Amino acid sequence: MSAENEITQPLLRFRDVVARGALYGVAAVPLLGVASLFVADHNDRETFIAVVGGFALSLAAVSSVFGLFLWWASGGDIRRCRDWRTIRGQSESITVAAPVMVRLGVLGLVMFPGAFGLYHLVDAAEYGSVLYGG
Repeated sequence: MSAENEITQPLLRFRDVVARGALYGVAAVPLLGVASLFVADHNDRETFIAVVGGFALSLAAVSSVFGLFLWWASGGDIRRCRDWRTIRGQSESITVAAPVMVRLGVLGLVMFPGAFGLYHLVDAAEYGSVLYGG
């Protein structure tokens, strides 16, 4: 069986990759909220959320630009991660890396505003509340 026959069809579309990345980002924000509850001190909790938000913004910037470049460089031959075994040369690895990088970039773009809003929610919490912390 040739490598062309083993590739999962249809190939990935840009809007599907972006939609999945946005879904991952929407799912990551509540996880950040739950994880922040395990940081007891109020100032440490705010710092934790701010740092995660900053990392999300950095991840979004780098991954989006790099992923879009790889998407362009692959010339429309975008493959799923499960098609890794169909790669026959070094240059074909970008066909799998491009959607992963775009997905990570969109995840960061969605997660940053969520972390920003969560930071302000914790900052405005009343003393003694669950969100305020110890």
